[in-house]
Amino acid sequence: MFRNRSILGLISAELVSLTGTSMTFVALPWFVLATTGSTAKVGWVLAAELAPLALFGILSGSLVARLGARRSMLFADAARGPLMTLVPILWWTHHLSFAALLGATFAIGSFAAIYFPSSRLILPEVVGEDERLVARGGAILGGAAQITLILGPVLAGVLIAATSPATVLVVDAGTYVFSFLVIAFAVSGGKRVEQTGAAKGVLAGLRFLAHDPLLGPMLLVACLINMLAQGLIVGVNALAYFHYGANAHVAGFLFGSFGVGALAGALVAQQIAAKADLLKLAAFAMVAMPLPLWLLAIAMPWGAAMVVIGAFAFFSPLVNAPIIGILTVRTPAALRPKVMTAVMTVASIAGPLGFLAAGEAIGRVSIYSVFFVIAASLTGVSVAFALVLLRNRAATDIVAMPDVAHG
Repeated sequence: MFRNRSILGLISAELVSLTGTSMTFVALPWFVLATTGSTAKVGWVLAAELAPLALFGILSGSLVARLGARRSMLFADAARGPLMTLVPILWWTHHLSFAALLGATFAIGSFAAIYFPSSRLILPEVVGEDERLVARGGAILGGAAQITLILGPVLAGVLIAATSPATVLVVDAGTYVFSFLVIAFAVSGGKRVEQTGAAKGVLAGLRFLAHDPLLGPMLLVACLINMLAQGLIVGVNALAYFHYGANAHVAGFLFGSFGVGALAGALVAQQIAAKADLLKLAAFAMVAMPLPLWLLAIAMPWGAAMVVIGAFAFFSPLVNAPIIGILTVRTPAALRPKVMTAVMTVASIAGPLGFLAAGEAIGRVSIYSVFFVIAASLTGVSVAFALVLLRNRAATDIVAMPDVAHG
């Protein structure tokens, strides 16, 4: 797989552009906290960036199908670079109001709604139509993404301390330019998808998901999980700012621990996905994932918090890689753009609520109480998610038994 030129191109593009995104992931909330001291406003900024996935995700499926995955990625990178540059320019010229910051982050999120499903839709054309190959390819790209979660926050902490959050945003804008060039010259595939039969219509992806006995229920549970996960992001930012001395280096290390844990998980997933029962793997990892978060409900040194966050993140690729493989291959090729964007839309639709609720709650109650609620809620939802996966696996086994007997 590593001899595949397009895979190498995708890895290179994601390594650089997602490193910039991870840097901004720390710099933007830190900028808001430093200038306003308000966790509620942090929640609003993060919600503004995620909201377009919920608002435009389904509509973007038709655009991705018409342009093709590769051209959609190029289109998104070409737009996000200038938009990201706009924020520091407004800051340096003293024209960056809070409303302007919300508008810029909303616009950047709108093009992210096009890029992220496209970067996964192109995988079957690159690696083939086998769900284990797609899962393995997704795990490889996920591993590259996790490396950026290590490098990006640490680099952001250094740059913020040495310069300003605005400098980090300029670096992020440059990474989109790099990604555009690599995808343009090194990645093939991503052709247009002909819209025929059941694939026609803006809501074709939602219709397919609603009638699938596995993907429909799984998607509803994923929506709740995503909402709780976004609250965790606000909580970690607030923990670093208010409880660890407003130290940008500590914030970088805390978010970097997400990357360390997830990279380890991605390396394991890349090996296991080739031979494991994907539904059973995802169910086990889903139940195990929230268990470390219970420890965040007690005060601890930031080094211990890093270990807890890393343990939580370890299980994320073991959930995501199997689910992406199953979702991609289970869906007919003509429907994939609309199904993938519908999945991202529904899964993200409650995300802004998670940002807003956590931002408001941390301003009113103890941050440790908020972590307790997140851990308890995520545990309950994760068990429900695992039951959906295992119930479908059991149903599949029952259906398969007569075929074995006839054989």
